[in-house]
Amino acid sequence: MKDLFDLTGKVALVTGASRGIGESIARLLAQYGAHVIVSSRKIDGCEAVASSIRDAGGKATALACHVGEMEQITQAFETIKKDFGKLDILVNNAAANPFFGHILDTDLGAYNKTVDVNIRGYFFMSIEAGKMMKEQGGGVILNTASVNGVTPGDMQGIYSITKAAVISMTKSFAKECGKLNIRVNALLPGLTDTKFASALTTNEQILNHALKVIPLGRVADPDEMAGTVLYLVSDASSYTTGTTVVVDGGMLA
Repeated sequence: MKDLFDLTGKVALVTGASRGIGESIARLLAQYGAHVIVSSRKIDGCEAVASSIRDAGGKATALACHVGEMEQITQAFETIKKDFGKLDILVNNAAANPFFGHILDTDLGAYNKTVDVNIRGYFFMSIEAGKMMKEQGGGVILNTASVNGVTPGDMQGIYSITKAAVISMTKSFAKECGKLNIRVNALLPGLTDTKFASALTTNEQILNHALKVIPLGRVADPDEMAGTVLYLVSDASSYTTGTTVVVDGGMLA
């Protein structure tokens, strides 16, 4: 019987993979047979994750790419074409959230940084990956959005706005790329124990309030996001596209 989760022979690019949710995704995809391209802004963090995947018997390569910089996106895909000749899976997971405060205090710098990474970065990474996937007859794109894209997080205005855009982007790409055999879906994590979310998880008042509205009564571990991603990028979800999967301990319920 075929293992629907088997990724043997697949090449997967995971951005923001040097820590947190991205690292957990990279490790799990490698466990299921994918050659994972571990990507984030700094090569050292990527190489640390990639080498530990290789030490565990998996296949992984490190690739530095700041998705907020257009030139680096172009360069990254040139490298992937040269080194692998294909890309089966793109996980857009790198994100920026430089501002935590009242929406009226958002300055242009914080706005630009958040939009450049979370919207423009995801958009053009998807375009570059989509062009490769079109040529090879198909592929899968997975976007990490957020529950904040459905219900804006307090003091996280511009971040929440960009994550709502990612949800819409997911549906737009899915609609237009379905005929090309390219599936596009989104993961919507809830509160997760990462350095990225530390402004929330280390603030006792915010954390206590959050836990009251999470039926499971706890913060997620990054590994608890990776299983959903494995499902969405594997043949187990072969008829699933344009959808969002919420993994939030019941918060939105």
